[in-house]
Amino acid sequence: MKKLSPKTISRLAPWLLTLFVLVCWEAICRGFSIPTYLMPAPSQIYTTGIELAGPIMEHATHTLLTTLAGFAVAVVVGAVLGMIVGSSPVIYKAVYPMLVGFNSVPKVAFVPVLVVWFGIGTVPAILTAFLISFFPVVVNVAAGLSTLEPELEDVLRSLGASRLDILRKVGLPRSMPFFFASLKVAITLAFVGSVMSETVASNVGVGYLMMSASSSMNMPLVFAGLIVIGIMGVIMYELFARLERRLTGWANRGQNAAH
Repeated sequence: MKKLSPKTISRLAPWLLTLFVLVCWEAICRGFSIPTYLMPAPSQIYTTGIELAGPIMEHATHTLLTTLAGFAVAVVVGAVLGMIVGSSPVIYKAVYPMLVGFNSVPKVAFVPVLVVWFGIGTVPAILTAFLISFFPVVVNVAAGLSTLEPELEDVLRSLGASRLDILRKVGLPRSMPFFFASLKVAITLAFVGSVMSETVASNVGVGYLMMSASSSMNMPLVFAGLIVIGIMGVIMYELFARLERRLTGWANRGQNAAH
Protein backbone atom coordinates (compact mmCIF):
# COMPACT_ATOMS: atom_id res chain seq x y z
CA MET A 1 0.00 0.00 0.00
CA LYS A 2 1.37 3.37 -1.03
CA LYS A 3 2.14 5.66 1.88
CA LEU A 4 0.31 8.96 1.86
CA SER A 5 2.43 12.07 1.72
CA PRO A 6 2.19 14.66 4.52
CA LYS A 7 0.62 17.10 2.03
CA THR A 8 -2.11 14.60 1.13
CA ILE A 9 -2.76 13.83 4.79
CA SER A 10 -3.01 17.55 5.50
CA ARG A 11 -5.62 17.95 2.75
CA LEU A 12 -7.63 14.91 3.84
CA ALA A 13 -7.52 15.67 7.57
CA PRO A 14 -10.47 18.13 7.66
CA TRP A 15 -12.68 15.76 5.65
CA LEU A 16 -11.76 12.75 7.75
CA LEU A 17 -12.39 14.63 10.98
CA THR A 18 -15.76 15.86 9.71
CA LEU A 19 -16.71 12.32 8.70
CA PHE A 20 -15.64 11.01 12.10
CA VAL A 21 -17.74 13.61 13.92
CA LEU A 22 -20.80 12.84 11.77
CA VAL A 23 -20.46 9.09 12.33
CA CYS A 24 -20.14 9.56 16.10
CA TRP A 25 -23.08 11.98 16.07
CA GLU A 26 -25.25 9.51 14.15
CA ALA A 27 -24.23 6.63 16.42
CA ILE A 28 -25.00 8.56 19.61
CA CYS A 29 -28.42 9.69 18.36
CA ARG A 30 -29.38 6.19 17.28
CA GLY A 31 -27.70 4.32 20.14
CA PHE A 32 -29.34 6.41 22.86
CA SER A 33 -32.62 6.89 20.94
CA ILE A 34 -32.43 10.66 21.34
CA PRO A 35 -35.72 12.27 20.25
CA THR A 36 -35.56 14.27 17.05
CA TYR A 37 -36.92 17.40 18.74
CA LEU A 38 -33.88 17.38 21.06
CA MET A 39 -31.03 16.31 18.78
CA PRO A 40 -31.67 15.14 15.21
CA ALA A 41 -29.24 12.69 13.64
CA PRO A 42 -27.18 13.82 10.61
CA SER A 43 -29.23 11.49 8.39
CA GLN A 44 -32.44 13.24 9.47
CA ILE A 45 -30.87 16.66 8.88
CA TYR A 46 -29.73 15.55 5.43
CA THR A 47 -33.21 14.26 4.55
CA THR A 48 -34.83 17.50 5.66
CA GLY A 49 -32.23 19.52 3.75
CA ILE A 50 -32.97 17.62 0.53
CA GLU A 51 -36.74 17.91 0.96
CA LEU A 52 -36.61 21.65 1.65
CA ALA A 53 -33.61 22.49 -0.52
CA GLY A 54 -35.48 25.18 -2.43
CA PRO A 55 -36.61 27.30 0.55
CA ILE A 56 -33.29 26.76 2.34
CA MET A 57 -31.31 27.98 -0.67
CA GLU A 58 -33.59 30.98 -1.07
CA HIS A 59 -33.07 32.03 2.55
CA ALA A 60 -29.36 31.19 2.40
CA THR A 61 -28.87 33.34 -0.70
CA HIS A 62 -30.49 36.28 1.04
CA THR A 63 -28.32 35.79 4.12
CA LEU A 64 -25.17 35.53 1.99
CA LEU A 65 -25.92 38.73 0.09
CA THR A 66 -26.82 40.54 3.31
CA THR A 67 -23.62 39.35 4.96
CA LEU A 68 -21.45 40.37 2.01
CA ALA A 69 -23.05 43.81 1.93
CA GLY A 70 -22.36 44.40 5.62
CA PHE A 71 -18.88 42.94 5.26
CA ALA A 72 -18.05 45.20 2.31
CA VAL A 73 -19.03 48.29 4.30
CA ALA A 74 -17.00 47.01 7.27
CA VAL A 75 -13.91 46.53 5.08
CA VAL A 76 -14.09 50.03 3.62
CA VAL A 77 -14.86 51.80 6.89
CA GLY A 78 -12.48 49.61 8.88
CA ALA A 79 -9.58 50.11 6.47
CA VAL A 80 -10.00 53.89 6.33
CA LEU A 81 -10.44 54.20 10.10
CA GLY A 82 -7.52 51.83 10.67
CA MET A 83 -5.26 53.99 8.47
CA ILE A 84 -6.29 57.10 10.38
CA VAL A 85 -5.78 55.47 13.78
CA GLY A 86 -2.52 53.76 12.87
CA SER A 87 -0.93 56.76 11.19
CA SER A 88 -0.71 58.83 14.39
CA PRO A 89 0.22 57.70 17.93
CA VAL A 90 -1.94 60.48 19.38
CA ILE A 91 -5.02 59.42 17.43
CA TYR A 92 -4.27 55.76 18.27
CA LYS A 93 -4.24 56.46 22.01
CA ALA A 94 -7.30 58.70 21.80
CA VAL A 95 -9.54 56.47 19.67
CA TYR A 96 -8.50 52.95 20.66
CA PRO A 97 -10.20 52.90 24.12
CA MET A 98 -13.44 54.05 22.50
CA LEU A 99 -13.21 51.32 19.86
CA VAL A 100 -12.58 48.67 22.52
CA GLY A 101 -15.53 49.91 24.57
CA PHE A 102 -17.79 49.90 21.52
CA ASN A 103 -16.70 46.40 20.56
CA SER A 104 -17.41 45.17 24.10
CA VAL A 105 -21.11 46.05 23.79
CA PRO A 106 -23.14 43.00 22.63
CA LYS A 107 -24.27 43.80 19.11
CA VAL A 108 -27.63 42.13 19.68
CA ALA A 109 -28.40 45.14 21.87
CA PHE A 110 -28.22 47.35 18.78
CA VAL A 111 -30.80 45.35 16.84
CA PRO A 112 -33.91 46.85 18.55
CA VAL A 113 -32.47 50.33 18.00
CA LEU A 114 -31.82 49.59 14.33
CA VAL A 115 -35.36 48.24 13.96
CA VAL A 116 -36.75 51.51 15.35
CA TRP A 117 -34.58 53.51 12.96
CA PHE A 118 -34.90 51.41 9.79
CA GLY A 119 -37.78 48.99 10.39
CA ILE A 120 -37.83 45.21 10.09
CA GLY A 121 -35.97 43.84 7.10
CA THR A 122 -32.61 43.71 5.41
CA VAL A 123 -31.11 47.03 6.52
CA PRO A 124 -30.78 46.11 10.23
CA ALA A 125 -29.13 42.82 9.23
CA ILE A 126 -26.60 44.60 7.01
CA LEU A 127 -25.81 47.15 9.71
CA THR A 128 -25.48 44.47 12.38
CA ALA A 129 -23.07 42.54 10.16
CA PHE A 130 -21.11 45.76 9.69
CA LEU A 131 -21.04 46.64 13.39
CA ILE A 132 -19.80 43.23 14.47
CA SER A 133 -17.16 42.78 11.75
CA PHE A 134 -15.45 46.14 11.27
CA PHE A 135 -13.47 46.08 14.55
CA PRO A 136 -10.97 43.37 13.49
CA VAL A 137 -10.24 45.29 10.29
CA VAL A 138 -9.60 48.54 12.18
CA VAL A 139 -7.38 46.89 14.78
CA ASN A 140 -5.27 44.91 12.29
CA VAL A 141 -4.75 47.78 9.85
CA ALA A 142 -3.86 50.13 12.71
CA ALA A 143 -1.49 47.52 14.17
CA GLY A 144 0.19 47.04 10.81
CA LEU A 145 0.80 50.75 10.41
CA SER A 146 1.86 51.35 14.01
CA THR A 147 4.57 48.66 13.83
CA LEU A 148 6.57 50.70 11.33
CA GLU A 149 9.98 51.32 12.92
CA PRO A 150 10.71 54.97 13.83
CA GLU A 151 14.26 54.52 12.48
CA LEU A 152 12.86 53.56 9.07
CA GLU A 153 10.59 56.62 9.09
CA ASP A 154 13.56 58.84 9.94
CA VAL A 155 15.59 57.41 7.05
CA LEU A 156 12.71 57.91 4.61
CA ARG A 157 12.16 61.49 5.75
CA SER A 158 15.87 62.21 5.36
CA LEU A 159 15.53 61.03 1.77
CA GLY A 160 12.76 63.55 1.18
CA ALA A 161 9.70 61.30 1.61
CA SER A 162 6.58 63.00 2.90
CA ARG A 163 4.25 61.49 5.49
CA LEU A 164 1.87 60.48 2.69
CA ASP A 165 4.73 58.86 0.76
CA ILE A 166 5.72 56.80 3.80
CA LEU A 167 2.13 55.71 4.33
CA ARG A 168 1.52 54.85 0.68
CA LYS A 169 4.81 53.17 -0.22
CA VAL A 170 5.81 51.53 3.07
CA GLY A 171 3.06 51.64 5.65
CA LEU A 172 0.23 50.23 3.54
CA PRO A 173 2.26 47.36 1.99
CA ARG A 174 3.56 46.58 5.47
CA SER A 175 -0.01 46.33 6.83
CA MET A 176 -1.32 44.09 4.03
CA PRO A 177 -0.69 40.79 5.89
CA PHE A 178 -2.54 42.21 8.89
CA PHE A 179 -5.36 43.40 6.66
CA PHE A 180 -5.92 40.09 4.89
CA ALA A 181 -5.69 38.22 8.18
CA SER A 182 -8.46 40.44 9.54
CA LEU A 183 -10.70 39.67 6.55
CA LYS A 184 -10.82 35.98 7.53
CA VAL A 185 -12.03 36.90 10.99
CA ALA A 186 -14.36 39.66 9.84
CA ILE A 187 -16.28 37.55 7.30
CA THR A 188 -17.15 34.91 9.90
CA LEU A 189 -18.28 37.62 12.33
CA ALA A 190 -20.38 39.20 9.57
CA PHE A 191 -22.35 35.95 9.26
CA VAL A 192 -22.92 36.01 13.01
CA GLY A 193 -24.23 39.56 12.82
CA SER A 194 -26.59 39.06 9.90
CA VAL A 195 -28.07 35.81 11.22
CA MET A 196 -28.43 37.32 14.68
CA SER A 197 -30.41 40.22 13.25
CA GLU A 198 -32.52 37.93 11.06
CA THR A 199 -33.64 35.95 14.09
CA VAL A 200 -34.96 39.14 15.70
CA ALA A 201 -35.99 41.55 12.98
CA SER A 202 -36.52 39.93 9.60
CA ASN A 203 -38.99 37.83 7.66
CA VAL A 204 -36.40 36.27 5.35
CA GLY A 205 -32.96 34.72 5.74
CA VAL A 206 -31.51 31.68 7.47
CA GLY A 207 -31.95 33.28 10.89
CA TYR A 208 -35.65 33.77 10.27
CA LEU A 209 -35.89 30.23 8.89
CA MET A 210 -34.33 28.75 12.01
CA MET A 211 -36.57 30.78 14.32
CA SER A 212 -39.67 29.68 12.40
CA ALA A 213 -38.51 26.05 12.47
CA SER A 214 -37.73 26.14 16.19
CA SER A 215 -41.19 27.52 16.98
CA SER A 216 -42.67 24.39 15.41
CA MET A 217 -40.02 22.10 16.99
CA ASN A 218 -38.63 21.22 13.56
CA MET A 219 -35.11 20.68 14.83
CA PRO A 220 -33.78 18.97 11.69
CA LEU A 221 -34.55 22.17 9.77
CA VAL A 222 -32.91 24.27 12.49
CA PHE A 223 -29.74 22.21 12.28
CA ALA A 224 -29.88 22.29 8.48
CA GLY A 225 -29.85 26.08 8.70
CA LEU A 226 -26.91 25.99 11.10
CA ILE A 227 -24.96 23.70 8.80
CA VAL A 228 -25.67 25.90 5.78
CA ILE A 229 -24.36 28.93 7.68
CA GLY A 230 -21.29 26.95 8.70
CA ILE A 231 -20.61 25.84 5.13
CA MET A 232 -20.94 29.38 3.78
CA GLY A 233 -18.61 30.64 6.51
CA VAL A 234 -15.98 28.00 5.73
CA ILE A 235 -16.14 28.73 2.00
CA MET A 236 -15.73 32.47 2.48
CA TYR A 237 -12.95 31.95 5.02
CA GLU A 238 -11.07 29.68 2.63
CA LEU A 239 -11.57 32.19 -0.19
CA PHE A 240 -9.90 34.96 1.79
CA ALA A 241 -7.24 32.56 3.07
CA ARG A 242 -6.29 31.74 -0.53
CA LEU A 243 -6.36 35.43 -1.40
CA GLU A 244 -4.11 36.13 1.56
CA ARG A 245 -1.59 33.46 0.53
CA ARG A 246 -1.55 34.70 -3.05
CA LEU A 247 -1.17 38.42 -2.32
CA THR A 248 0.91 38.36 0.87
CA GLY A 249 2.91 35.17 0.39
CA TRP A 250 6.11 37.21 0.71
CA ALA A 251 5.30 37.74 4.40
CA ASN A 252 4.69 34.05 5.16
CA ARG A 253 7.19 32.15 3.04
CA GLY A 254 7.99 29.65 5.75
CA GLN A 255 4.35 28.99 6.55
CA ASN A 256 3.41 28.64 2.89
CA ALA A 257 6.26 26.25 2.31
CA ALA A 258 4.97 24.05 5.11
CA HIS A 259 1.60 23.86 3.36
